[in-house]
Amino acid sequence: MIMLFSKAKTDFLEYLEIDQNRSQKTIANYDHYLTRLIDYAGDITVEEITPELIRKWRLWLNRLGTNTADELGKNTLNYHLIALRSFLKFCAKQNIISASPEKIELARVKRKQVTFLSPEELNRLFAQPDTNTLQGLRDRAILELLFSSGLRVSELVGLDKDHINLKRREFTVRGKGQKDRPIFISDEAAQWLEQYLSKRTDNVKPLFVRYSGKKQVDLSGNYHRLTARSVQRLVARYALLAGITKHVSPHTLRHSFATDLLMNGADLRSVQAMLGHSNISTTQIYTHITDPHLKSVHERFHGKQDAE
Repeated sequence: MIMLFSKAKTDFLEYLEIDQNRSQKTIANYDHYLTRLIDYAGDITVEEITPELIRKWRLWLNRLGTNTADELGKNTLNYHLIALRSFLKFCAKQNIISASPEKIELARVKRKQVTFLSPEELNRLFAQPDTNTLQGLRDRAILELLFSSGLRVSELVGLDKDHINLKRREFTVRGKGQKDRPIFISDEAAQWLEQYLSKRTDNVKPLFVRYSGKKQVDLSGNYHRLTARSVQRLVARYALLAGITKHVSPHTLRHSFATDLLMNGADLRSVQAMLGHSNISTTQIYTHITDPHLKSVHERFHGKQDAE
């Protein structure tokens, strides 16, 4: 079967939505990445997507600038290739002639070093919000919940008040790939959430809402849901006030959550499940946590016969 790329792309995006139940954000991203192939090659047939065309497209992408850099980052380049690979797998299922998806290799990227906060830094960070105000109570609850649960910031801002069971201190969240996973929170995080919610006088659904800015309420006078960008800004601001010089984001608290579990003896598979990683290799970025333990084992047991 021969088909124009634009037509096959539309069918593929509908397949992602209906059959794969992928999020609208994911579908929009795939649409953006695949449209870049049309930008380069025009509306060719799927059959014309050859290994040589893909090689030239990769070179074009590699030299494609952004608003902040002269070239696309390697991770961004890989997102384009992952989208194309998924598209070609779909085409193969539909008996549409095209290049083999298995032959598309991703660019090698340097793995970033994991940044996490020490217990002392966490205590300083948590002490910054003014909990005498509703906004301060909200911010303290956000910080405590991020560290206690390992939630992604996108998952946190999507929560509604009725999602969380404070008595059982657990709830379910739908993360990447539309996969559900259990979330557990500490007594302390639950107490701060309870204090925050007890001070709320509104009836809106979102768990975390805006209390400042021009767009804090809608036309009905209800508070707007807090955005991921707003959470990123407030975390960075409190880190600065706490005198923490390293870059701190909501993801830093997720890293700190995983680090704390592993330092206290949790196994990697359990941490994988709590973080919602589909692949254990993603969780293995935290294996550096075992280094201090390995050092102590080495000091306790190595060379003891020679010393006697």
